[in-house]
Amino acid sequence: MAPELPPLPALTRSEGELIDCYLELVDLLGRINPSRTTDTYSALRAAQALVSRALAMRDALTVMHLRGETDLHHATLGRALRVLDGERRAARVAVAPEPAADPGGSGDPSA
Repeated sequence: MAPELPPLPALTRSEGELIDCYLELVDLLGRINPSRTTDTYSALRAAQALVSRALAMRDALTVMHLRGETDLHHATLGRALRVLDGERRAARVAVAPEPAADPGGSGDPSA
């Protein structure tokens, strides 16, 4: 049985849209990350999708601003990101670590 996740904090509709768009953008950037991706086609598709998701994020922020939601409550939004596995998802954007050294010798002349 899977462990029970903490509840998602209360968010406005626009804050929820902001979080959703942010995580979608993070996922797309993770798919494009040249230190992690294995083929150009999937990276290309992710790059093409970035535009529409960035526009959706802009729209969510615009709605928040027009409604007078001038402050981003980073503690609440951060909690929502953690509940939605944002830390793991954002880690895919970082440069991949160096592969472990091959103790048997890889034949690499620079080693």
